[in-house]
Parts: sequence; structure tokens; C-alpha cells
Amino acid sequence: MPLLLDLSHTSHTRARTGVQRVARALYRELGPRAVPICFDPYEAAWRGLEPFEVNNLAAADPSAGRGAHWPFAARLKGRLRRLTSRPGPSTDVAGEPSGVLVPEIFSPLVGAALPKILSTASGPRVALFHDAIVLQYPELSPRATVARFPAYLRELLQFDGVAAVSESSRAALLDYWKWLGVPSMPEVAAIPLGIDPPPASKETARSAAIPTVLCVGSIEGRKNQAALLDACESLWSGGARFELRLIGLANKETGGATLERIRQLSSAGRPVRYEGPADDAALEEAYRDCDFTVYPSIAEGFGLPVAESLARGRACLCRMEGALGEVARGGGCVDLGRASPAEIAAAMGLLLGSPAKVAALESEARARRFKTWAVYADELLGWMGTLRRNP
Repeated sequence: MPLLLDLSHTSHTRARTGVQRVARALYRELGPRAVPICFDPYEAAWRGLEPFEVNNLAAADPSAGRGAHWPFAARLKGRLRRLTSRPGPSTDVAGEPSGVLVPEIFSPLVGAALPKILSTASGPRVALFHDAIVLQYPELSPRATVARFPAYLRELLQFDGVAAVSESSRAALLDYWKWLGVPSMPEVAAIPLGIDPPPASKETARSAAIPTVLCVGSIEGRKNQAALLDACESLWSGGARFELRLIGLANKETGGATLERIRQLSSAGRPVRYEGPADDAALEEAYRDCDFTVYPSIAEGFGLPVAESLARGRACLCRMEGALGEVARGGGCVDLGRASPAEIAAAMGLLLGSPAKVAALESEARARRFKTWAVYADELLGWMGTLRRNP
């Protein structure tokens, strides 16, 4: 039987955060090699996906929220199945799966239910690990996530292996377990993520009257758009002419102040546009139309927007420490240092004032090669095949 792919959260949201993009890419690339499943809290059971959940995975339009949504009919159906002991679409879950793959940061409910589904697998049980940033920067993270994270990191110990999305994330997880004094750990490997390749169509010339700077990423504390806006305001006040375009889902708890700052700057006549989340076609168009990108994030588990910008021949301003440095060091990037407003403004000013520098960075970016999601899925499955059972 194929391995089981846990999509408990992603199958109930159309959000396009990094974790959801990874989960959707694995669902697409694994194809018949994996059976998608979810934990139904209303039925209190693991089951195969309903049609509405499959539709969520394939939907092109992103949602404005990242939370899981269960329609009333689905909740009612789950409760009825629980009361009548009639299982849901569980034929796909029956039998002995060849393994279990959990690409999401699972909730307490899913975490408590994992032992049951993990015990059914004859082969490797693997979780993806994205980052430990909520512990490294708790002041920039949602309070509920900070409270949940230590338990989540302990629950990862029950897997046979953990595939970290970068060397930096691998080191952070192992350091935390060593700090806890864990005597026996699962194998942890760094398997960097893939990306969607750029479209094959020829790039059209950028025709905007003034340069466009693009920032892609969730609006939240650790993404540091507040510092970017301060940097842009200092450049605009000094006479620089450019437009800032921001695309991404907003976290109201840690990104609320940034959203208010965007509104204030826009009301004051500054050329800043926040467009919310975008579908793939709109995102490709934004990369095509921009002059360069800026990704002021303080820390990342991988840094998909940096890789995607470079793969599309667009220079990127970002930090070059940790996981971001792993992606950026191959060329095409400008180092933001600690990503303070002054450092961001200096880096942006350098590119805005030097088309030749932008062209040189674009040449470096175009010379780079990034793995696709298909290659990533094959690498992940290949590594899973080498794992031993975790006692």
C-alpha cells in the first residue's frame, strides 16, 4: 500500500503560507505513491479525504485566512459517524501502509492522534521540520504558537526520521533536543526544499514609469516588513522614486502594526501597495514586473521567496545568515546585514541608483539552478527508504 500523507490542516484551508505550499507540492508530486489523509476531530478518527478537502488542495485561489475551516455539513457528518460508529471514507486508510509522512506543523489534536496512525505503518514514519523560530524569537511570534511549540518538538521524537528543510533548521532541532537531554533521537536529515520552476514563456520588458520593488511573504512580526517600511520612508523622504509592492497573507496578531503603517503611508501619498495573498499567476506576474525583490525577514526555515526570485532572474535583498544564507550564497543577492531600517535603505539605494549593479545580479541569478518539487519528493522518498525503525 502507498504511504499515508497527513494533510489535516492543508486540506481545510486555501492559505498559501510556506508550510501549505510544501504540503500541496508533496501531494501533487507524490501522486499515486501517497494516500492523503486527515484527522477528523468531529469523528475523532483518521480517514481518507472527502471531495471538498481534495478541492481545497487543488484550488488556485488563496484564502485570506490561514485557519482550518470545516463546513457545517462536514462537522455534522463527522459527529453522526462518531455516534453511529460508521467510519468515514476510510478504505484508503485500511490495511498496512508502507509509511507515514507528516509535512505540516501539527496541532495538539493531531499530535495526540498520531500514535494510532503511526502504529499502522510497516515502513518509515517521517515528519518534516520547518524551523524553530518561535522559540528563537518568541516576541515576534503568535502567543498560542509559542505555547504549543515545546510539546510539538517533543512529539517529533516518536518518528523514525525528521526531514529538516535546511541545515539551519536541522541544527536548531538537534540543539533543542540535546538541551532537553534526550537520550535517543530519530535520524534528522537536511533536505532543502524545491520550488516551482518559472514559466517557459519569454519575459517581457518592464515598462513601469518608476522602479518597482517587490516584497513577497506573510505580513507578520518576524518577516520584518516594519523595518522595510521605515527604510522606504527614509528613501522617499530623500527624493527616491520607486514603488513598493507587498504580497502575502497577513497575521493580524503580529502583523497588525505593519498593516496600519502601510495604511498611513498610503494615505500620505507614498507609492506603497499591499495586495494580500496572490494566486500563482498573479505572483508570476509580480516577479516579471518588478525591478528587484526585498525579503527583510529576520529568520527563516528555508526562504522560498528568495529562491523563487532568483529562479526568475530577479535580484534579491535579504539576510545572509542561517537558512537564508544557504539559499542566497550562490549569487544574485545583496546582504541586508541584520536587516535594520538603515541597512535595508542602504541596500535598496544601491540598486535603485545603479541599473548596472541590478543587471549584474540578475545575470548571477539566471546562472543558478534550483531543484524542482518533483526532485525534492524523490529525494525525500529515497531518504525515507534508508531509515530504521525508531524503538
